[in-house]
Amino acid sequence: MRKDLTPSQRAVQAGHAIAEYLVHSPLSTWRNETLIYLGVKSLRQLENVMKKLDFYGVKYIIWKEPDLDNEITAISSDEENPIFKKLKLL
Repeated sequence: MRKDLTPSQRAVQAGHAIAEYLVHSPLSTWRNETLIYLGVKSLRQLENVMKKLDFYGVKYIIWKEPDLDNEITAISSDEENPIFKKLKLL
């Protein structure tokens, strides 16, 4: 999730990203009931993370916020990858 959003926007965008993931991933492997929120500084950094995930074949869902000109504000995934370990908790 992008840290350049306000705290309330971050909360809403996280919810949207999770809901979008569950809607489009009915066979999701997420079963441990744990949510971990990781942050990136900006849209550009989020796009860089997405490129790395694509390179490694990690599946994720993008959330684009209609009220923010359809910018990508968050992504969600239930896969493990070392890329996520490099990101900081929100």
